[in-house]
Amino acid sequence: MHVVTLRDPSSSVAAQFVPDAGMIGTSLTDAGAELLGQRRGLEAYRENGKTMGIPVLYPWANRLRANTYEAEGVSVTLRPGEHGVRADPAGLPIHGVLAAYPGWRVTSESADELSAELDFGADESLLASFPYPHLLAMTVRLQERTLTVRTTVTPTGDRDVPLCFGYHPYLQLPDTDRADWVIATPPLRHLALDERGLPTGQAVEQPARSQRLGSDTFDDAYAGVQEGAVFEVSGGGRRIRVCFERGYTAAQIFAPPGEDVICFEPMAAPTDALSRGGYRSAVPGAPATAVFSIEV
Repeated sequence: MHVVTLRDPSSSVAAQFVPDAGMIGTSLTDAGAELLGQRRGLEAYRENGKTMGIPVLYPWANRLRANTYEAEGVSVTLRPGEHGVRADPAGLPIHGVLAAYPGWRVTSESADELSAELDFGADESLLASFPYPHLLAMTVRLQERTLTVRTTVTPTGDRDVPLCFGYHPYLQLPDTDRADWVIATPPLRHLALDERGLPTGQAVEQPARSQRLGSDTFDDAYAGVQEGAVFEVSGGGRRIRVCFERGYTAAQIFAPPGEDVICFEPMAAPTDALSRGGYRSAVPGAPATAVFSIEV
């Protein structure tokens, strides 16, 4: 297994990615202090899709309302347990089909930057769940204490490609009590969810806010994220900022009970947009790029 270590030339920040385990980010450290939640570890992600670090959620983030969807004039039937489809406890397809997918090809690698690509249209098992041929490319760069993740979707057929993907960075502040963490969020539209975690169609505008995390938990969905919006967690003299630089108009905040992690998840479209609509598409001849960054 090829683990790529990136080092910031101007600081003590380092990061690790594993291209042949789905281009997952497995570590982000500052002077050796681990800032990503390791949870069950890389092997559990490779074997069972149990998320950790910074996994890509592709081609949809979060869950869909059913094992069927229709997008861009195509009807698709998903089969959990086949073609990379995984189900949540309610049986709903969750987090796409690329968990630990081994087919990424490294296209360039340097001390502070890694690029890899995946020809989605060349794998019939992937097209069975998302029949929109395209090239998926990721570039991760570590400079000036900031990890920047750039994702580009280039259609390779004559169909538009729905953009409903996201990332799930598990952040932690080591040697600091979770109850003392302070989180800050930009103005957002808070989406009401049903008992399955799916949007009901109702929403409330939420102003920018800052709060002590305390014993609070989150598994909340948001839309209306503006370009350049910043989410952050701070405590113990350390701050981590997640900037939705462009292409991510929705978010999920996840802070589960019993775990010292918090996630600000960049999403190209709200939960279930692949079923409900309300997503953008990459069109043939016009690649679409989305960028987020994590500043330590």
